Amino acid sequence: MNNPTGNKRYQRWQKIIHFLGFVSILFTIILIAYLLKGLDIMNKPDALAELIRGHYFLGTIIFFLIQIIQVVIPIIPGGVTTVVGFLAFGPVMGFLLNYIGILIGSILLFWLVRRFGRPFILLFIDEKRLEKFEHKLSNPTYDTFFALSMLSPVSPADIIVMVTGLTKMSYRKFLLIIILCKPLSIFCYGYFWIYGGTLLGKIF
Repeated sequence: MNNPTGNKRYQRWQKIIHFLGFVSILFTIILIAYLLKGLDIMNKPDALAELIRGHYFLGTIIFFLIQIIQVVIPIIPGGVTTVVGFLAFGPVMGFLLNYIGILIGSILLFWLVRRFGRPFILLFIDEKRLEKFEHKLSNPTYDTFFALSMLSPVSPADIIVMVTGLTKMSYRKFLLIIILCKPLSIFCYGYFWIYGGTLLGKIF
């Protein structure tokens, strides 16, 4: 791709993706409101699982695809879908669907940046934000930074995966870091939001 960021077609895609990002945020707010008010998920943590029980197989496939897509096209708040996965499918199946979906999505995202470079990243974030992350690429400890970011449940993981695609990191090392580090961040994020309030209540 030879610097397409200035042409109208590219700019049109930027606008479409930004619009979809706005729609996804709006949908997320509606979903959270439904979970909290409609299903009373805080007091009935199994309510979502009960809702999809009659469509378990289809629900599993759809959720799995959503987890892949939300990484490859990072406009859907992945943290929300991760929590929904645990609530809908339980701690074991929910973890597996989250982990494998995010793993596949991360590999695809890494490959897309390797294939299309900065213009692909600039579809989702602006130049200034990308440059802030690019400054870290010259640091000799970048591999460590990447691993710690994948371990952290609150890091902008999808953006960091994209930026890492600009480095010379091998697919083998990238895959190894993702496989080893992602389980902890998924586990911590999901369980904190589902059980964190209850745990804090018991402590305090």
